[in-house]
Amino acid sequence: MSVRKPRSPHAGRVTMQDVARRVGVSAITVSRALRTPDKVAEALRLRIAQACEELGYVPNHAASALASARSQTIVVLIPSLSNVVFVDILAGIKEVLDRHGYHMLIGVTGYGPDEEEGLLRKYLQHSPDGLILTGIDHSPSVWELLRARGLPTVHTIETLDGGEHMSVGFSQFDSGYAAGRHLVERGCRRIGIVGAQLDPRSLRRCEGCRQALRDAGLYDAALEIMTPEKSSIGLGASLLQDLHAAHPDCDAVFFCNDDLAQGAVFQCGRLGLAVPQRMAIVGFHDLAGSAWTTPPLSTIATPRYQIGAAAAGLLMRHLAGEAVAERHVDLGFTLVQRETS
Repeated sequence: MSVRKPRSPHAGRVTMQDVARRVGVSAITVSRALRTPDKVAEALRLRIAQACEELGYVPNHAASALASARSQTIVVLIPSLSNVVFVDILAGIKEVLDRHGYHMLIGVTGYGPDEEEGLLRKYLQHSPDGLILTGIDHSPSVWELLRARGLPTVHTIETLDGGEHMSVGFSQFDSGYAAGRHLVERGCRRIGIVGAQLDPRSLRRCEGCRQALRDAGLYDAALEIMTPEKSSIGLGASLLQDLHAAHPDCDAVFFCNDDLAQGAVFQCGRLGLAVPQRMAIVGFHDLAGSAWTTPPLSTIATPRYQIGAAAAGLLMRHLAGEAVAERHVDLGFTLVQRETS
């Protein structure tokens, strides 16, 4: 009586060698096409991709990481997936990583420092090749963790003053200052400031606007509303109504996010407040709908997609061993003056 040998758990699994034989190239060439497609001729890359599809080949990233000491994974931590600001940054990151054969492991912190630390500890178990983090305000535990692991790290949407890490962004303070200065130059004298969510970046841009009003001798703390509530169109409408009811002489408002400002524009229409003659409004980020409010919203445009792409590009150059001369990149901002101011 014959004894059947136990079936290998790997039996029937398509390997990289199978793909190489189908295409008529070496396994190394297949590996290069999958890991760094930009380094393989397009015609050959397409043949390899077709063979992978026909054979049902799925790369074993764990084995690849062991062989190359690279996981081809970049951890990206963002505060929110519902906020288009961070979705735009992710889009820029993804395009660059795709070109270099890397993929993202995305974590959503919910704006919480403890959540950020927990996610970072969890995702570091996957041995990523690098990190892309949001902002520069991290808990002492996170900074210590980054120091201890020594992974190449890029901070986005703000810039660091120096140090071993890299950063890509713009000055939140300066952009808020520009918005406040614009309202002053527009001739407004009772200028309010409305902030929501109250993450460090929102607070810094509000402080920038506040300083512009101080410099002009126009700052009045009574014309501020700061709430930890999540930023939204509905909240903006509600806060504009509250501010107008308490201070009917208020003639302009800077909102720390465009969705708040959009809601304010809508609410002014309901209240019969002419914009900008009776109430001037400036938002922040230049979201997609801001050019289509009635009237179109004045705002600070921020280069979100470009920030993501530049951050990923810095990381890719660092991982490739290239010298990175400019480690802290300020992409600036643009004051977009439309009809609400």
